[in-house]
Amino acid sequence: MKTDDLREAYLTFFESKGCLRKASDVLVPKGDPTVLFTPAGMNQFKQNFLGQGDPNFKRATTCQKCLRTGDIENVGNTAYHHTFFEMLGNFSFGDYFKKEAIHWAWEFLTTKKWLGLEPERLSVTVYLDDDEAFNIWRDEIKLPSNRIRREGESENFWPASAPSQGPDGVCGPCSEIYYHPPSSSMNVEIWNLVFTQFNRVGPPPNNLQPLPKKNIDTGMGLERTAAVLQGHQSNFEIDILRPLCEQAGQAIGVRYEFDGPDGRPVRRIADHLRAVTFCIHENVVPGPEKQSYIVRQLLRRAVLEAFLLGKQEPFLHTLVPAVAAAMRQPYPELSETVGRVAMVVKQEEEQFLRTVEKGLRKLENFIELARDRENGVISGDAAFDLHQTDGFLIEITEALAARNNLRVDRERYETLMDGHRQKSGKDAFEASVMKAGPLDALRESFSNGSQFLGYDSLRAEGEVIGVIAEGRLVDSLTEVGHDKAVEVVLDRTPFYGESGGQVGDTGILVNPWCEFSVEDTQKQGGFVIHKGHLRWGKLQISDKITAHVDEERRAGIRRAHSATHLLHHALQTTLGGHATQRGSKVQCDELRFDFTQPKAITREELQQIEDDVNEKVSRGVPVVTQVMDLEAARKSGATALFGEKYGDSVRVVSMGDFSRELCGGTHLANIGQVGLCKLVGEESVASGTRRVTALTGKRALEKIRQDETILAELTGLLKSRPEDLPKRVTALAEEVKQLKRDLSKKATQSAGTSADSLIETAVDVNGVKIVTHQADGLDVDALRGLIDQLRRKASPLAVCVASVTEGRVTLIASLSKELVERGLNAVEWVKAAAKHVGGGGGGRPDMAQAGGKDAAKVPQALTEAVEFLRSKL
Repeated sequence: MKTDDLREAYLTFFESKGCLRKASDVLVPKGDPTVLFTPAGMNQFKQNFLGQGDPNFKRATTCQKCLRTGDIENVGNTAYHHTFFEMLGNFSFGDYFKKEAIHWAWEFLTTKKWLGLEPERLSVTVYLDDDEAFNIWRDEIKLPSNRIRREGESENFWPASAPSQGPDGVCGPCSEIYYHPPSSSMNVEIWNLVFTQFNRVGPPPNNLQPLPKKNIDTGMGLERTAAVLQGHQSNFEIDILRPLCEQAGQAIGVRYEFDGPDGRPVRRIADHLRAVTFCIHENVVPGPEKQSYIVRQLLRRAVLEAFLLGKQEPFLHTLVPAVAAAMRQPYPELSETVGRVAMVVKQEEEQFLRTVEKGLRKLENFIELARDRENGVISGDAAFDLHQTDGFLIEITEALAARNNLRVDRERYETLMDGHRQKSGKDAFEASVMKAGPLDALRESFSNGSQFLGYDSLRAEGEVIGVIAEGRLVDSLTEVGHDKAVEVVLDRTPFYGESGGQVGDTGILVNPWCEFSVEDTQKQGGFVIHKGHLRWGKLQISDKITAHVDEERRAGIRRAHSATHLLHHALQTTLGGHATQRGSKVQCDELRFDFTQPKAITREELQQIEDDVNEKVSRGVPVVTQVMDLEAARKSGATALFGEKYGDSVRVVSMGDFSRELCGGTHLANIGQVGLCKLVGEESVASGTRRVTALTGKRALEKIRQDETILAELTGLLKSRPEDLPKRVTALAEEVKQLKRDLSKKATQSAGTSADSLIETAVDVNGVKIVTHQADGLDVDALRGLIDQLRRKASPLAVCVASVTEGRVTLIASLSKELVERGLNAVEWVKAAAKHVGGGGGGRPDMAQAGGKDAAKVPQALTEAVEFLRSKL
């Protein structure tokens, strides 16, 4: 049976049992801080398991895209481990339980109509004291007792070891189904049936309280089961993965054989590429934090595996179409982003390949040092250096160290990284444990959440159904002037909760007994949350209250949001279809729009984009909104954001025949109401991602008038006509440069600087000459000129020169090519010196520059520079 046929057969079977077929959730679940990526099929049904989800269905079945990296070292080495994989699942929310789950699993696995596996090749496990499951398997399924194994809580309980070790919350025993292939001693776990029937409260004993409604959560590994059905002993040999491994081998220049010498690294490359293709498709691109860090780690691991096999140029991007082709039946949308995904992959490949060779040489030196010390440990400082300078993620360094039977001092590395994060203002990601909060308690009484009325009205009557203060539900609020914002939940409201890039509304909630100032509005779990402060009176549960949205602010937000859709269209028209949305923020008459773009936009292109937007505004066409089912919306040509999870019904916003998008935000009635759109900024925000900032309406007009005022002032100061200003400023700039050159020349002469004398007095360390010199008054160009003179006099040479001008310190460090090839880095060197003068710097491995504030400590900085380099040499 083909993998695609297996997927469809499973879903069809459980539909026949009354389960509602639901689409896979996105890889990065929204609003769930407990996970980075979706690890299992049950994640999208958390609220259903708590009895707080959609009450219209009690049974469901899915094929879920999943990504796990906990076992990344096993990928390629074992038969069944992947990073990205698909999980088939069927679920019950207080409906069917153990009897049906077990019987249906057996029916699907063994009957000829479905998979037709030989019953004698199957065995199961049950939890140690789960007699109910044991008896169903033995007495009803007629499975012999010797093929039913009882296991403890670490193996057959979810979460693992929950009874004794926690966490508190919903949990239960499970039963695993194993297949035993012919002519093999392997036991392949293909299905896990989880019976969530308890609520754990505190430590044992007697800490498992029966749930009033019991649930079912099962998971069958699609790739594993396909391998069983196709007679393979590894997932990588199935029909959707073997061709990808073969194409990866061809791209590298090796022949892929499962048991061949290059089999393992090629499998890892194929696996990692499939994972990152899905991630980047959903707009999760390589970066330094959270999900983006995982994508970067997977990509760089794949690049490194190929590099070690001799492939030293980018190639992964050429295989993205192969991934889309292999997965086209269940995920046809992958084909829509092949170009964008390949572009992002190629950029990351090129970036890493620029440093990988030098990094490997440095790592080899660190490995030799670890062996010489005979402690088998690569220092945390060395790992940190590889991370910061050469882009070697710590996981890559650890993996390569393990291949040499060494380990990395991870504790020291993490200490250095924590210090780096504090300096750069970046906090490490901390996943919180899912626990019930005040909104969960509120949902028990108001399962439908808040009704949003703001598309049609900015004023509405509602009832207070929740007041949250200090993280707790309270019956009333009387304290005026409280420091922390209070959250008020209404049953119906015109206030828009922040989502889809659009900021939340502000305004007031008022009745004869109180007035509450709404300073922000958020949306969470179906509720609209009004955050703010009580101005006067007493606010309490069940109060009738009038909600007033700030009309002027909402009007500005609507202008900016409709202009955002026009901007998206203009970007794709001017730059190409790859310029797809990566993120946005819509505020009052201000917007920013992030999109895929490999290079900066030219001034001419920006003008063309701005002209396109305003030309559309001038047409004054109506903005039409329709609510339709998701499939109909897609067929109508509506643009959807990849990585977003949409409901069965969606809102389609259309503007003429040029813009049609899925959008839940608030918009104008006519695009002519935008008035004016002015682009005011364009910048890079990440590799392959650009950001455009724009103003609309009154703010756009204010910006133009401000620029006109500045222009008038400049023409007055420079006594020039506006059209002559560029020439006048150019002439003045050249005049200033010449004056600086003259001053620098005089300063050099007065300092009596001689390249020959500096070489003669240089410090010699193992044949390397180290020159340090302070030449106050010299500008950067003069300092670089001095360095060039010194480079022509000696090699290998290390130079660190300093200059103090008007109290500001400038340091420039330079290393000859031989020293860079030995692993030295001018950036590290100049930073080591700069910290003594209260500064920092950056640059290239051969030339780096730093600034500082403490001129009095320049001599100490230069002395320390010599000692730093002496220790490295």
